[in-house]
Amino acid sequence: MKNTILELAESVIHDSYVVSEDDAMDLYQSDAPEELFSAAEKIVQSCCTKKAELCSIINAKQGRCPENCRYCAQSAHWKTSCTSTQMILPEDATLTAEKAVAGHITRISLVTAGRALSGKDFDTALECFRTISRKCGKKLKLCASLGILAPEQMEQLKAAGVTRYHHNIETSESFFPSICTTHTYKDRINTIRAAQNAGLEICSGGIIGMGESRKDRIEFAAAIRNLNVQSVPVNILTPIAGTPFHDIPSVSTEEILRTLAVFRFMMPSQTIRCAAGRKTIGNNGERAFRSGANALISGDFLTTSGSSTAEDIAMLKRLGLY
Repeated sequence: MKNTILELAESVIHDSYVVSEDDAMDLYQSDAPEELFSAAEKIVQSCCTKKAELCSIINAKQGRCPENCRYCAQSAHWKTSCTSTQMILPEDATLTAEKAVAGHITRISLVTAGRALSGKDFDTALECFRTISRKCGKKLKLCASLGILAPEQMEQLKAAGVTRYHHNIETSESFFPSICTTHTYKDRINTIRAAQNAGLEICSGGIIGMGESRKDRIEFAAAIRNLNVQSVPVNILTPIAGTPFHDIPSVSTEEILRTLAVFRFMMPSQTIRCAAGRKTIGNNGERAFRSGANALISGDFLTTSGSSTAEDIAMLKRLGLY
């Protein structure tokens, strides 16, 4: 690594230096965390847009997922309090989207549980996107998070007005078998490639705090970087009663901020998006935006609560990011 954290940041900014996995571990282990956070913020200011992006989600179909992701309340393998719902109606999805526009949200994603959306439910999703696109026009960019889809389905999404596909890789390839065995890490990579081949942008990130090591997080970030994704959502595990991860110890605030900062060094120009678990940082996650993050998911998540868009906008205004 360069002699100091600041020197490394300057090389990233001015020389397009690609931070290696060894560099990243050195950053993680730094005994000057505030310098690390400040340098990550400087990279954001130099390499990213000046304003933070807000997006939100529409929980379009919930529960009864056949996959065994060990962190997830929606898996049918675990006994949780999560209820199941039918596929959302296009008129209800459109109403939610219109409310999002009124609340100054610029991007929204339709999210469904399950390995892959198919049949009539997939047709309904397409109609949701077409209707929202007609009603909201250019005021709202459309994203989809519908599972492991086939290439032809990705093309249909593109034709319906979707611009970005969300599909997390969740963690490193090495650690992935520890969190799920009903599908593979390669399945997730192939899904991302199919979306890219259809001309869709990609939103792909993961979860920290599942028992993975720092090395796993660095491997994960390197993989995301190699995929050339546009948006990287970073979730902090919220242990859910009934799941195998219900009693995993929490990750400290400093560790979360170190992770965001290291990710920023590794991915200087990508959108790093605070997602579920942001509140665990404290003060609505404000420090994340002084440590490398530059976007957020606003409102509630799939099975956990979030903060209101008004609260988020007020926070970003205080930080000069809105």
